[in-house]
Amino acid sequence: MRVSPKSAYKLLYFMKLMRQLENRIEVLYRQGKIVGGVYVGRGQEAISVGSAILTKPGDVICPSHRDLGAFLIRGIEPWVVVAQYLGRIDGPTRGRDGNTHMGSLKHNVVSYISSMAGVVPVASGVALSFKYRHESRVVLCYFGEGATSRGEWHEALNFSAVFKLPVVYICGNNQYAYSTPITRQMAVEHVADRGSAYAIPTTIVDGNDVLAVREATGIAIARARRQQGPTLIECKTFRMGGHSASDAADYVPKHILHAWQQKDPIARFEKFVLQKRLVSQKGLTDIDDLIGRVVDDAVRRAEKSPFPDPSTLLEGVDGTTAKVRSAHSSGAHE
Repeated sequence: MRVSPKSAYKLLYFMKLMRQLENRIEVLYRQGKIVGGVYVGRGQEAISVGSAILTKPGDVICPSHRDLGAFLIRGIEPWVVVAQYLGRIDGPTRGRDGNTHMGSLKHNVVSYISSMAGVVPVASGVALSFKYRHESRVVLCYFGEGATSRGEWHEALNFSAVFKLPVVYICGNNQYAYSTPITRQMAVEHVADRGSAYAIPTTIVDGNDVLAVREATGIAIARARRQQGPTLIECKTFRMGGHSASDAADYVPKHILHAWQQKDPIARFEKFVLQKRLVSQKGLTDIDDLIGRVVDDAVRRAEKSPFPDPSTLLEGVDGTTAKVRSAHSSGAHE
């Protein structure tokens, strides 16, 4: 798979930025500065980065809780992400949430929905709107293998297949849905086998190979833009840690974890770019130094952001906000 030095640098930068930013977020969590849950994509960076890197500004992404790389590629700044976790006013939810439930219509990023597979029907709806308007836009929808055991996942894929909607479904098969291994979820060998039931083209790739993910996504996006319908991409990977920062993952056999650690997507790509002379050793050091400064600055800036004013709690909820605030300010009571 061919890749230019510029593209290699960009892929490596975003994978490393995703990991280092999430590492720092976990530190803030253990310091007691984050009260919500922390879910990271350590070991899965190649999936969100290798796919989102191909999107155009008008495309829409529907990420899961392990796709921070896609948020960053779409232009959501690192300090804004940290502000979100810290519950500050400059986060995407303006301090209403201290978790990964964030999105940005400005960046065409649909907010993550916690209910497993909840975002999949939403992605189909967005794609349907593109088809109605005859727009050459595509939706990238991310989820884990656990989501494919939910009814709404199957309903959404069937709907998209019937109406040939421009969606690329990207499954990060990290082998565990919380503590349930995939062998206890389904009898078929691959998640991709489930897509075949709906006549959706499927492909299985090494989810720890960023170039393999990029190549498969490029083919799927091209199909979608040609109005040829959805594609299901299964990215085989592994969750290098617990379900969340509070989960020690003691249920994962140590030898399996160790085997997957040897397939770290960032270490693999670093080795590749050095061998192909796409990035020099000094270039790798410069990337690390740059990311260190970016992450440090993100934390400093986010911690300076204020907490939201409690009096604004109802803002953005519904159309009665102004009336409620007016009643409170005048001393009226219901």
